[in-house]
Amino acid sequence: MNSSIWGRIKRHKLYFLLILPGMLYFIIFQYGPMYGIIIAFKDISPFDGLSGIFSAEWVGLKHFEAFINSYYFWNIIGNTLTISAYKLLFGFPAPIILALLINEIKNKYFKNTIQTISYLPHFISMVVLAGLVTVLLTTDGGFINGLMQRLGMEPIMFLGDTKFFRTVLVASGIWKEVGWSSIIYIAAIAGVDPQLYEAAKVDGAGRFRQMWNITLPSISFIVVILFILQIGHILDAGFEQIFLLYSPPVYEVADIIDTYVYRKGLLDLQYSFAAAVGVFKAVIALILVIGANRLAKKLGHEGIW
Repeated sequence: MNSSIWGRIKRHKLYFLLILPGMLYFIIFQYGPMYGIIIAFKDISPFDGLSGIFSAEWVGLKHFEAFINSYYFWNIIGNTLTISAYKLLFGFPAPIILALLINEIKNKYFKNTIQTISYLPHFISMVVLAGLVTVLLTTDGGFINGLMQRLGMEPIMFLGDTKFFRTVLVASGIWKEVGWSSIIYIAAIAGVDPQLYEAAKVDGAGRFRQMWNITLPSISFIVVILFILQIGHILDAGFEQIFLLYSPPVYEVADIIDTYVYRKGLLDLQYSFAAAVGVFKAVIALILVIGANRLAKKLGHEGIW
């Protein structure tokens, strides 16, 4: 058995060398640090250093219980799920719709221009995006509020008002990633057999009917797989974006699991508690992925595994 494995490795050594950098990356930066998860079950002091990982006292599920019983638990869970649900509801279909619309453009140069313009925001860093949003929406000379005032409306503190913060958050996130996320759908659409469209035209189907009955069913397997993966990130409501845009007045609707972990772990130096919250989030995400994968298979679609 071992000899056959080594024989295959020798025969395909160039392929293994090709994937070696990627494997090393995941081993060193993804799987290696997983040993540190044990601090979630210990009482680590910030003054213990690395030796504290091994010498600290085991406390079992103490930090998990403290998190679940904390005053902020239901608020941050609710905010995380609400923001993620908005992003899933509006952000997931957006690149599919964009890909379908781009596919309908017949002029090659106009099509390439639209694709390029839609991709560009992806390459803007989140820090720059937060700066742009702040400048556009500020009440002190911001473009949006300036336009509203010229129309006789009162200025609105979009980033400081709990009624508008989530809308700004979700909309700016969609604008940044919709073009980039549409690439995989555009590639999938390009693989659809053109004869299907020709047959549909003969039957009198218009563009919308072709899109609904041919294009969407043909890329449904990609949609399902990406949806399952998205479900796994439902507790990732977008730490960097929220951290750069939120402020104390909107903590009530913007404080999520990741920002809570940041405050507890890096500001309050409660490493074990923060690690426990992170493990809690990872376990829930794993359960959601497994559940979504099983549901997809029951509905007759291909899952991730």
